Amino acid sequence: MHIGTTLTQFITEETRRHPEASGDFAALLNDLAVSCKFIGAQVYRGALVGALGSAGTDNVQGEVQKKLDIISNDAILHAMDWTGHLAGMASEEMDDPYAIPKHIPRGKYLLLFDPLDGSSNTDVGISVGTIFSILRAPVAGQNASLKDFLQPGVEQVAAGYALYGSSNMLVYSTGQGVNGFTLDPSIGEYILTHQQMRIPEDTQEYAINMSNQRHWQKPVQRYIEELNQGSEGPRQKNFNMRWVGSMVADVHRILCRGGIFLYPFDQKDPKKPGKLRLLYEANPMSYLVEQAGGAASTGTARILEIQPNSLHQRVPVILGAKNEVERVLSYHLS
Repeated sequence: MHIGTTLTQFITEETRRHPEASGDFAALLNDLAVSCKFIGAQVYRGALVGALGSAGTDNVQGEVQKKLDIISNDAILHAMDWTGHLAGMASEEMDDPYAIPKHIPRGKYLLLFDPLDGSSNTDVGISVGTIFSILRAPVAGQNASLKDFLQPGVEQVAAGYALYGSSNMLVYSTGQGVNGFTLDPSIGEYILTHQQMRIPEDTQEYAINMSNQRHWQKPVQRYIEELNQGSEGPRQKNFNMRWVGSMVADVHRILCRGGIFLYPFDQKDPKKPGKLRLLYEANPMSYLVEQAGGAASTGTARILEIQPNSLHQRVPVILGAKNEVERVLSYHLS
């Protein structure tokens, strides 16, 4: 019986194209996939296992943690810290990098992750996900320092996310395009279902949190106003708005059918340069979007070229259909 190309088979075949590969990276991805299967199962069981609701604690961002935030964070740490493939890990839910246990060999990679993006939606059954970014450790075999994690997004070896929605999907790229895999629960394997995902250069769909409109800068105000004017306005066509409030879900939709996603800088809290985290959300998602033929910008600069200055740095994010992102950029620069 043919069941399709499994994630393990796909990773193995990719590795064979690089005779110099040691197999560490392939094993790392497979171990990460296991943790995503576990997290997905916990999300789906939710109330049945008492995993919904607040944990009664705040993370380093000052945000209220959900029980599933902590469960997901621990799942990835415990699935990855013993493998010997990593020199260190950093999580959106933790103040500082996670040190690999002393008795475990240090590997050649660094893992950064948002264990459960959109977790505020778990109590109402909306799609959430796990976002990950993989970097090379500057010095393999040694403990990673804080500085080692502060690499621009162009240095990513791989990036991806798991989506826990109507199905459990794993979408990732190693710089050779973007491929999506759907978990077949009957056999416990991710199966290749979305090969070489591409984002059309043009779109008629956008995603933005309209409740912040009064706080946006003038270039974004102008852009969204033009979209809302539809066929009667300067764009001479109608646009639809979609907003899930879970970055994984919004970006997944764009990878599947196109669109533009905006979480721009706003003046609601001028001390915050943006809402989304550069290392855990903006960089990995921008990597995927560019690999799929799209573009990703802060409004003034390419996201993947930003030199990080802190582990939890925030940035504005505008990504998706190339021509639309470039239009927003031109409004900022005019």
